Amino acid sequence: MKKHHSIRNRLNILILVCLIPLTAMIMYLLVLTNRFSERYDVVVENITKANDYNIEFKNQMDYLMYIIIANSERANELVDVKEPYEMIEDARKTFTNLYEIADSDYAKRRLVSILKSLDTLEVCVKDIEENSLVTGSYDHNMDSLDLNIRVTTDLIQEQIQYYIYYETMSLERLREGIRGDVTNTVLFMIVLLAVILVGALLISKRIMSHITKPIDSLCEISRQAGSGHFDVRIQGKKSDSEELVILQDSFNKMVEEIGSLVDDIKIEQMNLRAAELRLLQEQINPHFLYNTLDTIIWLAEAGQKEQVVKMVASLSDFFRTTLSKGQDFITVEEERKHIKSYLEIQQFRYRDILEYEIQVPEELYQYEILKLTLQPLVENALYHGIKNKRGKGKIIILGELIKQGLQFQIIDNGRGMTPERLEEVKKIISGEISNEKEKSGFGLFNVNQRIKLNYGEAYGLEIQSTYMEGTVFTVRIPAIEK
Repeated sequence: MKKHHSIRNRLNILILVCLIPLTAMIMYLLVLTNRFSERYDVVVENITKANDYNIEFKNQMDYLMYIIIANSERANELVDVKEPYEMIEDARKTFTNLYEIADSDYAKRRLVSILKSLDTLEVCVKDIEENSLVTGSYDHNMDSLDLNIRVTTDLIQEQIQYYIYYETMSLERLREGIRGDVTNTVLFMIVLLAVILVGALLISKRIMSHITKPIDSLCEISRQAGSGHFDVRIQGKKSDSEELVILQDSFNKMVEEIGSLVDDIKIEQMNLRAAELRLLQEQINPHFLYNTLDTIIWLAEAGQKEQVVKMVASLSDFFRTTLSKGQDFITVEEERKHIKSYLEIQQFRYRDILEYEIQVPEELYQYEILKLTLQPLVENALYHGIKNKRGKGKIIILGELIKQGLQFQIIDNGRGMTPERLEEVKKIISGEISNEKEKSGFGLFNVNQRIKLNYGEAYGLEIQSTYMEGTVFTVRIPAIEK
């Protein structure tokens, strides 16, 4: 079984081809920026911490030790100044932390020297404090201040400056590294973007080719089908997308269905024309014409001029409506006149056995009806109902507007049909059985077929009959104004 990828999946592939490298590049830039930021923050923090002890530590320590030597009582009054040991301990903690995070041997050596100098300073401070309790030690302590304390703080300050200088140079190295990484990143991005563009171009071109070519082919086949060639079919390819395969299959089924429908319509039109021709031939029945002309001759010989004129006028109206200039549809009023002309002619021949009544309201006159719809039913009622009955018969034509459209009924009180005969006629009317030799049933079939071919299966002819009581034909057609 062929595997087809949908257009959505192919576009998703195109998006992924562009999105994945770009996402990776953005993630790389974010990581690189974060790494640089972290390194920069660490260096700046180290410089800031060390710089806090660069000048202030020496000045405060030298001043505090001088106060302790000159006037120890005044030193106790300096509440805002830390004790020497507390200052040394804070500095030791700070530079110990800096040692633990140092990433170079040079920085560690400088920090070790600072820590050792702090230890030496602590010993000198202790020595001065102990001597300050001895009477006459002022000169000795002042010498110790100059030779030990101030020299040691100078050394600590110098080492701190070396450390700060080194960390400052680290910023420069970091800047140069960032510049190099940025240059490499830019080159990498240029190459990656070029690859993405080329890849996206090739993939999009391939995707568009897989979409446009089948669509062009579909358009060409559609033009051929529009010209009436319903035998054309689209031959899909394995590379066609899932949507196009569905479209191609649907189009092939649609064209095939349209071709079948067109053939069915042609057959229906042929059947319709054949039915209309047969009905027209039945109306132009030579026996009916001969008998009518014989009646006119007989009336003329009898000197009944008014009856002759009336008979000829009815015959003229009858054939005028029958032919109706080739039109298939006439008004209900014209169909009523056609029936009336026919019954007037037949009443001259069957005066003793025929009565009729036409009850079609005037509000139905403007609606259209298929020509030769009711008259064949009236003729059937006369020849197969009234003539076979003993005594006088009556035909009633009713018309009314109902919810489904127009309804007409041809009612006779003739001989009627037995249930077996009624069932047989119903099958002939519906086309279940064919019996062209039987004029009555075949004529009813033609009427029903013409109605259904012109108006649809929802409309047509129905028959009800009771033996020795009569027959009712019911015709339903849509209400369409002419």
